Amino acid sequence: MIKMPHSIRSAFGHFAPALATMLVLAVARSPAAEAAPPRIDRRALVARHNVTLTKFDVTNPLSVGNGGFAVTVDATGLQTFATNYARAFPLCIMSDWGWHSSPNPNGWTIDNFPFVPFDTHGRAVPYADQVGEANNFLRNNPHRLDLGQLGFVLTKKDGQPAQMTDLADVRQTLDLWTATISSHFTLEGDAVDVRTVCHPDSDEIAVRVESPLVGEGRIGVFTAFPYGSPQRSAADWNQPNAHTTTVSHPWADSALFARKLDADTYWAAAAWSAGARFSETGPHRYLVTPAAGSKSFEFCCRFSPTPPPAPPADFAATAAAVVKHWNDFWSTGGAIDLSSSRDPRWMELERRIVLSEYLTAIQSAGRTPPQETGLSFNSWNGKFHLEMHWLHAAHFALWGRLPLLEKSLGFYSRILERARSTAQKQGYAGARWPKMTDPSGAESPSKTGPFLIWQEPHPIYYAELAYRDRGDRATLAKYRDVVFQTAEFMASFAWKDPATGEYVLGPPLKSAQETLPRETTANPAFELAYWRWGLETAQKWRERLGLPRDPRWDDVIRHLSPFPVSDGKYLFTATTPDSYSNPKWSTDHPAVLMAMGFLPGEGIDRATMSATLDWIWDHWNWPSAWGWDCPMVAMTAARLGEPARAIDALLRDTPKNVFTSNGHNFNTAGFLNVYLPGNGALLAATAMMAAGWDGAPPGNAPGFPADGSWTVKWEGLKKAP
Repeated sequence: MIKMPHSIRSAFGHFAPALATMLVLAVARSPAAEAAPPRIDRRALVARHNVTLTKFDVTNPLSVGNGGFAVTVDATGLQTFATNYARAFPLCIMSDWGWHSSPNPNGWTIDNFPFVPFDTHGRAVPYADQVGEANNFLRNNPHRLDLGQLGFVLTKKDGQPAQMTDLADVRQTLDLWTATISSHFTLEGDAVDVRTVCHPDSDEIAVRVESPLVGEGRIGVFTAFPYGSPQRSAADWNQPNAHTTTVSHPWADSALFARKLDADTYWAAAAWSAGARFSETGPHRYLVTPAAGSKSFEFCCRFSPTPPPAPPADFAATAAAVVKHWNDFWSTGGAIDLSSSRDPRWMELERRIVLSEYLTAIQSAGRTPPQETGLSFNSWNGKFHLEMHWLHAAHFALWGRLPLLEKSLGFYSRILERARSTAQKQGYAGARWPKMTDPSGAESPSKTGPFLIWQEPHPIYYAELAYRDRGDRATLAKYRDVVFQTAEFMASFAWKDPATGEYVLGPPLKSAQETLPRETTANPAFELAYWRWGLETAQKWRERLGLPRDPRWDDVIRHLSPFPVSDGKYLFTATTPDSYSNPKWSTDHPAVLMAMGFLPGEGIDRATMSATLDWIWDHWNWPSAWGWDCPMVAMTAARLGEPARAIDALLRDTPKNVFTSNGHNFNTAGFLNVYLPGNGALLAATAMMAAGWDGAPPGNAPGFPADGSWTVKWEGLKKAP
């Protein structure tokens, strides 16, 4: 009951109790007094998806990392049996700064590469086609480097080295809430327990071992360093004379390894528990053996591109930093809890979401865009693909973790001048962003990459996500050059057909559906939509900055070719009128759907896109689709008001829409066991389906079915454009 002040009681006399009752009811009914929705128990949400392995699974190892550095380990908690994993899933230590280039006696660079002229509406435009002697070298170099190998040396009671088959009672758990891998196994009845963590702010791995084997001298930690390789393993262990490792001991109980591979250098600093012995056991191979009588042993190793000024932090300090960082990570940003749903698929979808949050945070949040296999092992020589960058990292903004996107967004500013040079070489204005590249921003020769264009508007999209989040002038100033130079190229690339007055995209051109021929492809539906959206968004940036709209950009927006349509469905491109009658076009990425899904769909007719989705759903060659295609289809279905189909798309049973026990999207055995664009696309789609999008129908989780089968609790997500 509300106690009324004496003055009010006096003024209203016997009406005071009734007035008090009215006040109580008014407060109870006011929006401010309504009970806040129960907060998600985030720890329970995360913990129910901890990963536990009970055997050595060479296809599903676990990793720890900090976004720009990651280490993948076997069931011992280090890389003890890396050779057993090499063919299935190489165990690497990788970073966004660790690269190596082979000797280049010919001085090949992309700047002196023999570009091939392609006719572009009567003008010869040079492209870095995949031809000539320099081609392989430039595709292979630089390549991402496996920085080293850390593992246990385990000795049996008879003095023989233990093999993987000698270990029993294996149980390894990744505690997601603390990003800690706990590994347990026994060797001839003796238990070994290991904790493995990666420092959140330093490229350092730390382990603590507890076992009777420590005091008996039957366990040690080895450090080994390979030569570089563009291959999947990122390591060549057969050329010991091609590189050097120089060891010094600048601090107690530690070693500093100075590494030199041709013209490339880096350092590794290791530190260990007091009293241990350090020895060299072979070329580029070293062993630390704990002091006799010890019950536990700690080993830490930091990798860096420059000489470290101090030894790595000890295990306790690293573990404390890890716990704080990951508690903060999981406690802030977005969360989706599906546990009250009746649909039995909720657990699998939620598992995929939570593990994708972890994997993209440890492997896709560095200073450069990640390669498609992240920091697990090499794909395409370790180079990253900028058309995939949206799929890797745009979700960070939608999940309330914009700073993780902005780490790699800065890459575009750093390579802006090179991108401008590429555009100028081809006779275009602005900046043309590469496809397959490395930290330098140099394009790699390819029959596909240099002709691809859907990566071009991406930086505008990222900058717009940043502005939607912050809404301040500082963000506009920070990214204006990248946004405007991107738009300049886009407007310049569009060719105005004098016969129709319409602006045309291509040829030559490779669409997002890469199976279509580059020589003849023009006006792909998705790219047309992205050009309109990108240029219009760039104009909004000009207006926000108090600048007039660019008349050239407006001319392209107004006169861009219409979306190609036939028989009530959108054609994949204007140059494939047989999109729906020729089976060879119904493969790879169904990118036509992205014009309304990935994008808001301005100018898209809903009925036409709905008919397009229906046909693709029933007739597409789904085994040929990739891991990010299913989330893209889900986004289209959600915007079309088909949430049940959106769920079915996310969980569609196709070979490349598998999420393995360690959470990775699986693509191809022996090549892309790991395919992080699939994880990132899933996060983008589920954020949109839960928090909605501009113009979404009212109500909670508009992208999920409202028939009671799905109960969606969410926090901290951002609405999609």
